Amino acid sequence: MVSPIESVRKSPDSVKAKLLHSAGKLFGDFGYHGTTTRMIAKEVGVDISTLYYHWGEKGDIYKSVIAYLDEGSKEKLIDVAKKIEGLPLGQRIDIAIDELIDYLFEHPEIPNLLISRYFTKIRHDVEYDGRFPEFISGVAVTMGLADDKENVSNQAKMKMLFIMHAMQNFVTGSNFFIPILGVDLETYIKEAKEAIKFFLVPPFANMEKGNSEKNVI
Repeated sequence: MVSPIESVRKSPDSVKAKLLHSAGKLFGDFGYHGTTTRMIAKEVGVDISTLYYHWGEKGDIYKSVIAYLDEGSKEKLIDVAKKIEGLPLGQRIDIAIDELIDYLFEHPEIPNLLISRYFTKIRHDVEYDGRFPEFISGVAVTMGLADDKENVSNQAKMKMLFIMHAMQNFVTGSNFFIPILGVDLETYIKEAKEAIKFFLVPPFANMEKGNSEKNVI
């Protein structure tokens, strides 16, 4: 039997898919409590009963949004990992930052939902926080800071949290930062990447150099 998420992937233009994408955007913009099922249905132009038919109550579609975004993020990480495999650590960080920032700007609901979960609580049981550590470990492996997701040190996780926070904040704060800088979105994304790399690439490159020198000694 095809799962609801698989159904959305197979039929991206279906009403079911449009409702899920609309819900993700609205939850990202207004948070769980600020979004209603009527808002989601109205965004797609359907009756609220259609939403209930496809996804159930608000908590149900929220969980489906999280699961859908989680799967997409994992697929992106796998894609990035293939592109940077075998490269020097500094170069891996450089490419991964480009790839992940582009992905987050294409899917701003991801950082928006993450930031929302940092600072607010919802009265609904969702398996969101439990998945985030796995995601962070996956990024650490992709960056080459661990051999596998089961053996990621806390220091590696903290480094990944720092990187992820930096990228998320540039995305979620773009509407506020762009007018301050007086640039268009394309320029903003380019300069956001350069700013993050300025602080992150040299330390990672030096870390790899230091490890190499220790191995030689």
